[in-house]
Amino acid sequence: MSENPRIFVEAYVETREQGEAAMAAGADRLELCGPGEGGLTPDYATLGWLATSQAYPVHAMLRPRAGDFVYDADEFEQMRRAIPRLRQHGGRGVVFGILREDGSLDVERMAELTALADGMHVVCHRAFDATPDADEALAQLIALRVHEVLTSGHAATASEGTATLRRLKQIANGRIAILAGGSVRAHNVRELVAASGVQRVHARATDAAVIADIRRALDDAPST
Repeated sequence: MSENPRIFVEAYVETREQGEAAMAAGADRLELCGPGEGGLTPDYATLGWLATSQAYPVHAMLRPRAGDFVYDADEFEQMRRAIPRLRQHGGRGVVFGILREDGSLDVERMAELTALADGMHVVCHRAFDATPDADEALAQLIALRVHEVLTSGHAATASEGTATLRRLKQIANGRIAILAGGSVRAHNVRELVAASGVQRVHARATDAAVIADIRRALDDAPST
């Protein structure tokens, strides 16, 4: 009998209170977002309080507006200028994704932001799931040396995308981490992990009970 590896749980939060509660509930890392559909660039004071005062591991969303992931020149400049401030306020990582009009990754702009975030953990968010070819997009992120990709496996939910998540993890082969997200909850997380082989999951934690229940479901899994 061998112990199951501990599954890494990231919590999506929007406030100081949510961040504190999620960490107390068993989150391994926070993704801090400003309010808005899908999450926006957070308030710098909130980031500083969580990441510096409380020393929590915090990744900050970098997204100037809700909607699609095709940004004009002014929006892209906002993203460029935000990275040094996110770093200054203690963000260990930055989460972003930029697409072209055809839905493919905007490799040039992604490369520019990745370079600006040198020394931070770089995560591509679920813009990845809007790309036309998951395998091609993954290869591009690997070439850009992006550290992690948040994905539902090109499906509406991570549970529906388990086959693609498994394939992406095999293709990645340790060169980029696969973070499974999309309606991850206590009732489906064990099946998701078993079916996909992922060891990292992401869940919205505006209610910390979600994280506590996921952590409990994972930690209560039988050894194999």
